[in-house]
Amino acid sequence: MSRISVRGFAVASATAVTAVGSVVGVASGSTAQPNDAEATAADTTLLADIPTGQQAQVQTASLTQQADAQAIQADASAKKDAEEAARKAAADTAIAKKEAAQKAAKEAKERADAKAAASRSKATSADFAVQSSYTVAQIQAMARQMVPSGQFQCFSNIVDHESSWNYHAVNAGSGAYGLFQALPASKYSSAGSDWQTNPATQIKWGLNYMDSRYGSPCQAWSFWQANSWY
Repeated sequence: MSRISVRGFAVASATAVTAVGSVVGVASGSTAQPNDAEATAADTTLLADIPTGQQAQVQTASLTQQADAQAIQADASAKKDAEEAARKAAADTAIAKKEAAQKAAKEAKERADAKAAASRSKATSADFAVQSSYTVAQIQAMARQMVPSGQFQCFSNIVDHESSWNYHAVNAGSGAYGLFQALPASKYSSAGSDWQTNPATQIKWGLNYMDSRYGSPCQAWSFWQANSWY
């Protein structure tokens, strides 16, 4: 037989339990009666001479208990990691969906604005009676009918700085021409062949230019403020 330490196990054999109780009593100097041996063995850390045949059972039970505890701990850790990964994946997915929705909404709005602007300019640029000359007030009135109301002030700011609403304005140095100081002046022809005599044609070209290059007159005005050109 060999001497081993066992914690938390009650040995099935009555003989082994009695022996363990005796050893504990002697080791501690206790005066406990033999009748107390079983209670002491059940409630106290046991140190006994256990028959070799039972040692394997005790060791197996101990290892099994340890393995079970480790398995429970591993399962809990794996579950926690899985839950954290799921939360992160859900958050990433939600962010991606939100960004995609915002991008789609922005693109849809830009398309709608561009379509509305194009439709508006096509519908109104030819609706003005041809005159031999136009006042600033008349040209501004044309622009108000062709430019979205929320964009008109920005549009007007650019025209004020470029030509002071003079559709015949010419830059002596560069040759830039008209309300928007297009260079070369022939650029206006993409909006109509009467660009030299019809301010509405120049307005149509200027609005299309701001929308296509900057997204809107207000975005064009922001660029102009930062660079003094657009």
